[in-house]
Amino acid sequence: MCGIAGFFLPDALPRTAIDAAIDALRRRGPDAAHVIGWRRDGSRSDDDAEYGLLHRRLSIRDPRPEADQPMRNDAGDIWICYNGEVYGWEDDAAALAREGVVFNTRSDTEFILHGYERWGFEALLPKLRGMFALAILDWRTRTLWLARDRLGLKPLIYHHGDDGRFAFGSLVRAVMPLVPAAARTLDADGLAAYLAHRYIPASRTIFTGLRRLENGHLLRYDLDSGKLENRAYWQPAAGEGEPLALLDEAIGLRTVADRPVGVFLSSGVDSVVIASRLAAQGHKDLSTYTAAFAGSTLDESDAAAGIASHLGLRHERIEVPNTIAADFDEIVATLDEPFADPSALPMWYLSRQTSEQVKVVLCGDGGDELFAGYKRYKQHLRSSWRGGFRLPLPYKPDVLGRNKLAQEAGLSWGDAYSLRFSGFSPQQRAALMPTRPVLAHYWRDGVPAASPVESLLNRDLANYLPEYILRKADLVTMAHGLEGRAPLLDHHFVASVLAQPVARRFTDPAKQLLAPAMAGLPDALNPFLQKKRGFNPPLKHWLTVDLADRYDGLGARLAVNSDGLLDAGAVDTLIAAYREGNGRYAEQVLQLLMLDASLAQLKQLDTELR
Repeated sequence: MCGIAGFFLPDALPRTAIDAAIDALRRRGPDAAHVIGWRRDGSRSDDDAEYGLLHRRLSIRDPRPEADQPMRNDAGDIWICYNGEVYGWEDDAAALAREGVVFNTRSDTEFILHGYERWGFEALLPKLRGMFALAILDWRTRTLWLARDRLGLKPLIYHHGDDGRFAFGSLVRAVMPLVPAAARTLDADGLAAYLAHRYIPASRTIFTGLRRLENGHLLRYDLDSGKLENRAYWQPAAGEGEPLALLDEAIGLRTVADRPVGVFLSSGVDSVVIASRLAAQGHKDLSTYTAAFAGSTLDESDAAAGIASHLGLRHERIEVPNTIAADFDEIVATLDEPFADPSALPMWYLSRQTSEQVKVVLCGDGGDELFAGYKRYKQHLRSSWRGGFRLPLPYKPDVLGRNKLAQEAGLSWGDAYSLRFSGFSPQQRAALMPTRPVLAHYWRDGVPAASPVESLLNRDLANYLPEYILRKADLVTMAHGLEGRAPLLDHHFVASVLAQPVARRFTDPAKQLLAPAMAGLPDALNPFLQKKRGFNPPLKHWLTVDLADRYDGLGARLAVNSDGLLDAGAVDTLIAAYREGNGRYAEQVLQLLMLDASLAQLKQLDTELR
């Protein structure tokens, strides 16, 4: 687990810019930091380099300096810069060793490097089981290869200029120092996408000149021509294997580490399944960690403690503070660009405390998107008969969004799914950004589906899962030097689930396929027999007490920091409605407050870089 960056430019990059980029990655890699630079002809030069690879390391496998990055092959003509963790590679490495390849470390990084040297990039990718954002520089062919993992657990941001210049990194804030000022212009569509979804789906970011590589995609950059190729190397598809056997395998593989391992445990199906299988596999030395909300009916910590006790696992209850004012700006900075999942705040605190005891944590991300576990699926499927039918209704600007029925009727059934879990409705966005056209959504299409429920899931696998759920998990864990692993998103397990008959995959309640994995759990602890609570923070208290001093002047600040794209009056109207007691706007108010802090930080960083 690490933070990565790189640059390939027509002129030398100032050392101050390189230092700013690697400093932006420091939380992702607290254990080591290295920069390797070259001139365009391939000669080494760390101080006045046109080309460079930057790496900050969180050492999980083989923590010795020999496994630091960027890592080179024996000849020095191939280099790797890699963030992630792949599993089960040891047999392939042993085969390479039998062919004469010499390994100097026990790290997956060196396996990927030698695997590329032997098989090439596109033959290597199918052998990588896990999560990764990686770059391989091949001086023999003067080619840079990059890829993001299949499901999108690891991020990769890049810039490709009209003049052929190229830069990449794990974070928007790490790429900003490596690109021209014009590339850091606020993207109106990126801002509109944030208002619509609470996040900015790939391939957009908040800046016009920065792009986010889509999950399951690779890039090929030619150092001589400056041309960039972007294409998919993987899409969700049915595969072979029994799901529960593959899940056991996926969980077991993700316990391998040279640093302590723990588990994020709620009282929900996904994390309970993982904890149950770990206990069944004999991993009784692991600790489980649960966020607790004092005085809240949504607190799952007692139930999680009971489950851990039954399974024979240690348990840690981590209190999420009621007071977040002192940490709010730091949390927003952690989230890199505008991003507004309310659960990111308690997960930030959970990760901070957990990282003091372990450096790897298993989590249950992915189950709802595989088995249709969210309530919104059932709600939206009730109107699937509409198909493409819609009424030609205009979006009348109204920041208070008082005509929800008309907004849904004005969209096709597929597009109206965006209203089931959204930030601001089209009607509200028409008021907030009056000079911009209003789109129903900013999502990428999912793979074609055989049924309505699968069409919703495929859309979430292309957007919501990688760019909301997994982005949050990556950012808040890595902000504290904590590696998160998601067994339910092992691509072999995912393929086996996609191959299941509809009656086995989609059940009521959802996820019955996983029930045998919790065999022996008492009814009082069985999540199938309990009401699903979700991971919801004490938002009302935060908004009415901790963050209330941020309301005055909010509209004016957002108008300025959005370069005039946001309407100050519309912002203040919504804030006034919330302060007058209309609690339905709570999450939207948080979204505006997080946008305010994020844009201010990004503007300040841009100013410092000029």
